[in-house]
Amino acid sequence: MAKYIYEHRNWTKFTWQDKSINVVFGEVRLMQGKIIGQMNTLGFSAKEEATLTALTLDVVKSSEIEGELLNYDQVRSSIARRLGINTAGLVPSNRHIEGVVEMMLDATQRHTSPLTEKRLFGWHAALFPTGFSGPYKIEVGRYRTGEMQVVSGAMGKEKVHYEAVKPELVKAEMDKFLDWFNNDNNLDLVLKAAIAHFWFIIIHPFDDGNGRIGRAITDLLLARAEDSGERFYSMSSQILIERKQYYEVLQKVQHSTGDITEWLEWFLHCLKKAMLATENTTQKIMYKAEFWKLHERTPINERQRLVLNKLFDGFEGKLQTSKWAKITKTSTDTALRDIKDLVEKGILQQTNGGGRNANYELADFKLD
Repeated sequence: MAKYIYEHRNWTKFTWQDKSINVVFGEVRLMQGKIIGQMNTLGFSAKEEATLTALTLDVVKSSEIEGELLNYDQVRSSIARRLGINTAGLVPSNRHIEGVVEMMLDATQRHTSPLTEKRLFGWHAALFPTGFSGPYKIEVGRYRTGEMQVVSGAMGKEKVHYEAVKPELVKAEMDKFLDWFNNDNNLDLVLKAAIAHFWFIIIHPFDDGNGRIGRAITDLLLARAEDSGERFYSMSSQILIERKQYYEVLQKVQHSTGDITEWLEWFLHCLKKAMLATENTTQKIMYKAEFWKLHERTPINERQRLVLNKLFDGFEGKLQTSKWAKITKTSTDTALRDIKDLVEKGILQQTNGGGRNANYELADFKLD
């Protein structure tokens, strides 16, 4: 069996081939500047909207990578409340969601603060407020004291993908990691984000939640790289799309003798794709912002505002009177009145035959 990277002496003196990563690294840095520039041309509320969308996706998708599905609206509401963003239709969220959101916001909004053992333990405790991960009791808010294996497959046929650092070495390895994290300022912060992610995952210091905490550490360093707590793209969304390759490359590089070029290449390409996806989202946000600017003086009630925002944010399926009534918790008569009012104002248009089953969509609008 090939040795694990941490079994080599001085394993954290990582090396990589500059020429293999230079092009994509340059592109990523360029795109970061471009996105920040684009966002700065947006008005304040559109920028808030962009940050809210990116952070919500990050929290939801980071959990989804681990096979856990969080409610998008609850996550969004929790973030909006904590950032003081005023959005219509806030919904209450449970303790678990509050904990996940708390960790992500602590990482991104307090990106200039040092990363300490105490802070990491706080994140871990926030992720597991009950002391359980599913049905299993785990060690919370402290480094693990047991062996750690990453396995898959049915009982009796398990396949070991990874065996992490021995529990008695975890504290020393984490002290070294945190010292590097807080005191080594020679590296570009985007590269540092990639290395920190890999290094942390290799140590696997906790009983559970290592992936999510590793991604929060990445987000913290990316926020530092941009010198801003405003997030406009979601790395976790892209990792989820490429989950198979994510695990494959980690598995491969965990056996390297110290050269992590392949991991850096994958990470930078993933980051680049996350930013490309954002350009698309930004256009949607700008479109939405322009719409509300155009209708600043148009009388629109709260129910109409709620559904219109849902249409801009990517509405699933067809909009019908019955759906409107369900979303706004009103009668179908009220829903029909609301819809007809927007049709008359040229905001909505009908897409098929009339009657109760008529479908509606946003009408195209032209800016002066």
